[in-house]
Amino acid sequence: MGELVGPRRNRVDPYGDVVAMDLRGAWTGNRGILHRGPDVVRHHAGSAWIVCVLEFRGRRIPQWAAGHYTPLFFHDEAVALAAGHRPCAECRRPAFRAFVESVNPERPPRAPELDRLLHAQRWQPRVGRRLHDQPWAQLPDGTFVARDRGPALVLGDTLVDWTRSGYRQAGARPRTGSATVLTPPATLHALTAGYPVQIDTIASRLAGQTRSSTDGSSS
Repeated sequence: MGELVGPRRNRVDPYGDVVAMDLRGAWTGNRGILHRGPDVVRHHAGSAWIVCVLEFRGRRIPQWAAGHYTPLFFHDEAVALAAGHRPCAECRRPAFRAFVESVNPERPPRAPELDRLLHAQRWQPRVGRRLHDQPWAQLPDGTFVARDRGPALVLGDTLVDWTRSGYRQAGARPRTGSATVLTPPATLHALTAGYPVQIDTIASRLAGQTRSSTDGSSS
């Protein structure tokens, strides 16, 4: 029998780490050449971290092609945005325009300017991933927060836990105090302004079940 090969390190979690897991991705993207052979050897290369559609004009980059960027995969767009990526200006041109206009409607940033801003907000040299404190009450839907038991997604008055197997359970969102936020501040601004982030339907289903259970118990 041949050797069994497990999942490769080409998925991205809400912290922005490139990990090996079976969870399928709704989006692809990249942050430069991260691999040597079939191994990921660096966290990122450059400040342009993008989210792309899975297929565009028949283009397909082999996973570990020498001299080409490393294709990465994201469970849903909310995960990708939490990791610090932004919509691709080529294969997702309408989404990119909607995103930058939501970040700053008076002067939408060009791609290089947006990349520099996001990189400063998501990464600190010699330290690593940057997190931000924000009041719970100000967090828009699609925001990811860091909790002791792992990352969670904000959906209305609920928090939906994310795991390497996908969204798993939902609970009440705190009404007071501050959250430790993964999603960069510029992206929070876009979400608050109404950027239509794609979220896996299971998360919405779990949040709805939690609301129904809460409403039923209080009636």
